[in-house]
Amino acid sequence: MSILEIAAYLAAGAASGLLAGLFGVGGGVILVPALIWVLGHTEAAAEWVPHLAVGTSLATIIGTGAASARAHHRRGAVRWDLFRRLAPGIVLGAWLGATLAGLLPALWLKRVLAVFLLSVGGRLLLGQAAPAVRPLPGKRGLGLVGGGIGALSALVGIGGGTLTVPFLVRSGLDMRRAVATSSACGLPIAVAGAIGFVVIGWGREGLPAGSTGFVYWPAVLVILLASVPTAPLGARLAHRLPLVVLRRLFAVLLLAVALRLFW
Repeated sequence: MSILEIAAYLAAGAASGLLAGLFGVGGGVILVPALIWVLGHTEAAAEWVPHLAVGTSLATIIGTGAASARAHHRRGAVRWDLFRRLAPGIVLGAWLGATLAGLLPALWLKRVLAVFLLSVGGRLLLGQAAPAVRPLPGKRGLGLVGGGIGALSALVGIGGGTLTVPFLVRSGLDMRRAVATSSACGLPIAVAGAIGFVVIGWGREGLPAGSTGFVYWPAVLVILLASVPTAPLGARLAHRLPLVVLRRLFAVLLLAVALRLFW
């Protein structure tokens, strides 16, 4: 890899790690566009660049998400009981989403998701009254919610936190616990999604050297060098910032993700 390519991966990794710790997201909003730009200047075939970007981003979240979840766990903020009920659906959903990503254009789904994120982000940013808290669904309901979160996250290449955090906040969790629990939920999304992109990309022609399916391992390693150390920093900030500030910052992130999906 060239010096410029390495520098781009390091910068994107540092930003994604900070976002992972601060908001409980995977950092895909930063990584996927950055990877598309960088991989577009490599030997990778143009038709596979978006798939490589999403698959590689999911693989990096395994390390970044683990660092973020550990930092939040040390502060006792992760609701592991909710994680255990969401995780099975998340794994199945992420596998399904990764499979569909290799078969279907996701433009229509991105636009629908963008409208949802604009609505949630706008309400948080403008400080409108929060909607009435809804009780958490039962075991089967949480499994279905997890499946939807996993499938959408893997299919459109965004961090699961942009869906998990609003759901948990709407269910009565405070922002810090929602972010912490979301960071843990990012791990099964990343593992199942990355495996799915390895499988659907296996044997494709035009992939760069060092790839396994749609995961480009040299980029994964360089990104992790920067993202793993910055994830605990983001988690510390999440526990020090006032809840109102944290909500507003998360709203800005949601709006940024929505605009990227529209674009």
